[in-house]
Amino acid sequence: MELELKTTQLNCYDTVLDTTLFQEETLESIVPDACPDILRIVDTEAAVCLGTKEAQDGKAEVTGTARCAVLYEAESGEGVRRITVSIPFTCTAEAPGLTRQCRLSAEPRVMWADARSLNPRKVLVRVSLAIAVQAYVPQTPSFCDGVDGQEQNGIQTLEEAQTACFIIGVEEKSFTFSDDLSLSATRPPAAEILKSRVDLVCGESKLIGNKLIFKGEAGLRLVYREPGGGLCGADFTLPFSQIMEVSGAGEEADCTLSVVLTGIDCTLDGNEGRMMSVSLGMLAQAVVREERQVTLLSDIYSTAYDLSVQRRGYALARPLEHGERRITARELLETTSPVREVCDVHIHVGQVEAERDGEQGRLKAELSATVVYLSEEGMLEAVTRTITAMCPMELSAGAMCSCRCVCSGEGAAAPAGGGVELRCPLEFRYLSLLPRQITGVAQVRLDEDAPRDPSARPSIVLRAVEEGERLWDIAKAYGTTMEDIVQANSLGEDTLTAGRVLLIPKKR
Repeated sequence: MELELKTTQLNCYDTVLDTTLFQEETLESIVPDACPDILRIVDTEAAVCLGTKEAQDGKAEVTGTARCAVLYEAESGEGVRRITVSIPFTCTAEAPGLTRQCRLSAEPRVMWADARSLNPRKVLVRVSLAIAVQAYVPQTPSFCDGVDGQEQNGIQTLEEAQTACFIIGVEEKSFTFSDDLSLSATRPPAAEILKSRVDLVCGESKLIGNKLIFKGEAGLRLVYREPGGGLCGADFTLPFSQIMEVSGAGEEADCTLSVVLTGIDCTLDGNEGRMMSVSLGMLAQAVVREERQVTLLSDIYSTAYDLSVQRRGYALARPLEHGERRITARELLETTSPVREVCDVHIHVGQVEAERDGEQGRLKAELSATVVYLSEEGMLEAVTRTITAMCPMELSAGAMCSCRCVCSGEGAAAPAGGGVELRCPLEFRYLSLLPRQITGVAQVRLDEDAPRDPSARPSIVLRAVEEGERLWDIAKAYGTTMEDIVQANSLGEDTLTAGRVLLIPKKR
């Protein structure tokens, strides 16, 4: 006879893809007719905007655009000019668990960008991208936690509570930020906006009911040409707050939130060069995790009949640590000529990973740092270097760690002996989980034709408790119950100690 088992279902998501795709794109572009000829290229910087993301059977596809600003000195001596090159990209990732029902999270970022002139009217632009892609498939796992009619046929069960971390929600929201900005009176007016850089930082987030309230800010850096031809910069902080619908999670749930650009437009407004209009398209992506306790039927036996038991494994993960680590990367970038003034600094985060270093762990990020400066001879120059930043952390053996790294503020550089000294504040965000494989009962058959014969057992057994042995193990081995052993030995709530002699009564 097959016993009817009780089950509990949980609505959650399983991660079927978690990877970072690396891709390089190139494009030849003609200098627009309104722009002068190129004498030499000074600097190239790119910003990436997410386009679409789509899950298909066995494949995920992400599209977007890298907008590259190429700064150059004109042959006509008009100072620094700019051409903008938009490079579309499409990347795909394959995984067997991907279906059209999956929800995707994608974070594209620029690793580096450069350009070279093929002739005074044509440039070749290259950009290297890293696209972090995660896919989550909805599922309703069942956990066997008991048996119907347990009091019949001498059925004894052992239920154990397990605490694990589950992905309860995967949500997103697109929104737009628009504003009119004015240059400070201490800054010269702008003749042309050369570059616009946006750093998105998520701040406070809180779950209230089925609402996720989050705040953040967009750090906007503008590099522009003033009427005299010089290079100037202006910084703006643009705060935003939004509400996102999230269902099924408690207020103690933890939310991993990211905001990515989907569009950027920054233009001069008016003829005086002091007013600017900015419009940012953004997409907020939230993954909500929650610790929940599930009860598993881990063992079963009968004092009256023989049982045959089939078991199954449950892959559960226990959260170890989730947080942020801040460091400041410092590096001396050597230059070919003495530096009079630093004009601009831009830093791109490349590959990010968590690794073990002996008994300890560390978070590591590859950075591409560029400093645009004015030499003592008055020439506009740029220097680019690759920097490795490392942050120590505790990483337990067997743990899985996912991490991200962002520049938590504008990089700064100052003239120093032999070059420029760069300081870059970084923020590592990480989640450490310890995976576990737990075994539970999946199917039970009771053999009514094979009753246990109590007459073949001694009336009383005396035996010592072995190291690590549970009362359940002893009761099962002798075909009795834990309650009978407790009553026969007047046991209290204290844990069994090794070496203690127990009287094991026969089950009647």
